[in-house]
Formats: sequence, structure tokens, C-alpha cells
Amino acid sequence: MVPIEHYFILALIMFTCGTLGVLFRRNLLFMLMSIELMLNAVNLVFVTASSFLGDLDGQIMVFFVITLAACEAGIGLAMVIAIYRRYGTINPDFLKVLRG
Repeated sequence: MVPIEHYFILALIMFTCGTLGVLFRRNLLFMLMSIELMLNAVNLVFVTASSFLGDLDGQIMVFFVITLAACEAGIGLAMVIAIYRRYGTINPDFLKVLRG
């Protein structure tokens, strides 16, 4: 039996890697993947807590988070493709110039 702390430490490492990916990456695709990693870390916490407490509330929340992640991936990828077709780059620093 794996202690519950190990799951939480793994989720913390995953969330930290995702946060660092969003903060330090200079590519929109990698930033979207980092957000997905952060959402998966939250899913791991929900499933672990649900299993530890013996109820299904956390696992039901995982379905909502997965739905949110799918919507985020679809809309985010569509935006990245539109930006790339229009400007030829997906560098987020270039998008700051577009503010005016």
C-alpha cells in the first residue's frame, strides 16, 4: 500500500513543473501542455482524496476537470493555429507587440 503523502508529493511535483512551464516557456504549444499537466495534477489530488475518504465526490470532479481540459485544449489549439496562420509565429513575446 502506497502512503497518501506520496500521491500528494507527486501531484505537487507535477503542478510545479506545469507552473514553471507556463512561466518560462516561450512557445504557446508548450504553455498549453503545461496547463494540461497542472490540470492532471489536480485530478491526481481529487482521485487520491476520494479514494482515501471512500466517497465518489472527487472522482466526479475529475470528470468536470477533464471536460474543462478538453475544452481548453480545443479552443487553445484553434487560437494557436489562427495566430500562426495570421502572423507566422507562436511566440508569446510577439503577441505583446499586438496590444498597440
